[in-house]
Amino acid sequence: MTVREKITGRKIGIIGMGRSGIAAALLGSRLGGDVFVSESRSADSLTDQINQLAAHKIAFETGGHTERLLACDYIIISPGVPPTAPIVQQITSAGLPIFSEIEFASWVFNGRIVAITGSNGKTTTTTLIGEILKAAGMDAVACGNIGQPFADYADKLGDNGVAVVEISTFQLERIDQFRPDVALLLNLSPDHLDRHGTYEAYKKLKYRITENQTAKDALILNLEDSDSVADNVSTRAVKRFFTTKDDPTVAAYVQDDWLFVDIDGSPRRIIHRQDIGIPGPHNLQNSAAAALATSLMGVKPNVLNEVLRKFAGVEHRLEKVDRVAGIDFVNDSKATNVDSVCYALRSVDTPLYLIAGGRDKGGSYEPLIEHGRGKIKGVILIGESRQKMFDTLGKVFPTQFAESLEAAVRMAFDMASPGETVLLSPACASFDMFNSYEHRGKVFKQAVAGLRNGKKNEATAG
Repeated sequence: MTVREKITGRKIGIIGMGRSGIAAALLGSRLGGDVFVSESRSADSLTDQINQLAAHKIAFETGGHTERLLACDYIIISPGVPPTAPIVQQITSAGLPIFSEIEFASWVFNGRIVAITGSNGKTTTTTLIGEILKAAGMDAVACGNIGQPFADYADKLGDNGVAVVEISTFQLERIDQFRPDVALLLNLSPDHLDRHGTYEAYKKLKYRITENQTAKDALILNLEDSDSVADNVSTRAVKRFFTTKDDPTVAAYVQDDWLFVDIDGSPRRIIHRQDIGIPGPHNLQNSAAAALATSLMGVKPNVLNEVLRKFAGVEHRLEKVDRVAGIDFVNDSKATNVDSVCYALRSVDTPLYLIAGGRDKGGSYEPLIEHGRGKIKGVILIGESRQKMFDTLGKVFPTQFAESLEAAVRMAFDMASPGETVLLSPACASFDMFNSYEHRGKVFKQAVAGLRNGKKNEATAG
């Protein structure tokens, strides 16, 4: 079935007016679909979205889902809508197909797809790959779960374009034909158990990234990730491995502190690990994965070297915000699971005060004890999960509650000394107190900016 037959003239129901829902609605409308958007939130909070839909004469409803959705040919669902939602149950019972926005966009896109998933490092690696491909002269865009929906670009990038797509398990729940030319599974650790139930179910969703790949495609895996290696991910694609160890038998490795890539039996020295612009052992893994993926796309070592030197990371991920009175403030709001916080703790070289908490995702907080021992001087907890986190962390570290993120920043500032760090690394989702992890990070940065009028400002403010 052609794209025109899949979309043009078809009745397309879309659940959710988030970024991906609006992008899918506009894409469907541009291609001649009969689009209807349904949103459970009230119209009061959706002015921008409603204006966009009205401008393109797209029908919609707010304040709840009606049976009008059941008259559609198929449904595009926003990632935030779980399979257990009553409307999803109704649609499933009616026998209507349900797809994710990345699946929908892939029907339209004729270029190459590089898809990145994993528990941690997705946004950094997606952004880095996009920057490398652009520096190599390719028409590439980083999109997907990174914040810019794939559907925004699917019909705009040409046949020679490259979509570098960050993908979550929520999006992989509803794929059918989505097939990346290059797929990356960076790592696995328990996450989103509040939605998926078990770690095994979560892993199976991650592995869906490769289920439609063929022998012409590549699946890039982390040799140091024991779970995905032990599971021996089933695929028709060619497996390529990366590691930060000295192992020349794999496609990307580190030898004598140099990153090498070997995709054809000819090892190419890329960059010294100390010259990589983003610090930390996890970012050495991300850099190795990105270098391997882009080498498979034909990028030369000199381009890789240049971008890896200059790339400074992404906002809200170990972002150095400011130094006030000799105290460093680091915004790691994107650390929404425990494993990500463990990476952050290993990446900060000074004693620190940790601000954490939010909406619990079902995992254990015990690993933070091992990685924080001897480094964490105090913990300040916010949000819905604070009692559960206190029950674990309060046994080991001095731990306090704060009623807001702004209050937590002030408390940490008052306790910290010059040469120490205040780290926001929540280990939780943001949706109990904020619209997104970006919103949470911006509030943190605003609170830090307000400290320059604080009592310690006179002493060694930097």
